[in-house]
Amino acid sequence: MTIGVLALQGAFRAHILALRSLGYDAVEVRTPAQLAEVDALVMPGGESTTMSMLLESSELFEPLSARLAEGMPALGTCAGLILLAAEIEDGRPDQRSFGALDISVQRNGYGRQIESFETELHVEGFDSPMPAVFIRAPRVTRTGESVEVLATNDLGEPVIVRSGKVFGTAFHPELSSDTRLHRLFAESVAYWRSK
Repeated sequence: MTIGVLALQGAFRAHILALRSLGYDAVEVRTPAQLAEVDALVMPGGESTTMSMLLESSELFEPLSARLAEGMPALGTCAGLILLAAEIEDGRPDQRSFGALDISVQRNGYGRQIESFETELHVEGFDSPMPAVFIRAPRVTRTGESVEVLATNDLGEPVIVRSGKVFGTAFHPELSSDTRLHRLFAESVAYWRSK
């Protein structure tokens, strides 16, 4: 089983290190050919409009859209969550997303870089709180019926969501030493592959 990490921008190396520390084969994905070789994909944080343009210029947008439509598992963190959303409330007119999660998001919903923060989250199925780093994080403003909320913030807003084989987080799980979310995703991928 090979898990790809979209390596166009953002903290993709930290995701690769987290997955490899758990014993999983994790590789960088920059081309359609590389995408075709992976069983699942992590879409890291970064700047969502820039990532959208890079997906277009690298000719990855359409192949990735097709793989997601076919049921490829994915984990989107921060900007990756924005790209997986059905609706970007304050996106640029030309900004595209994949609609793999029936959610609406607001870019930088928790404020600018200076308002970044760390907190602990109670995640469904985890036996202790998980540290979470929010950097120019998106705010989930709507979840559809198909979306399961695995964790909320102190305001009761979703910060970890899941719909079928697609997970999304408003924060950066790769920036802490807690790898439980990466393990949950990878174990889910292994389970789906066995079916």
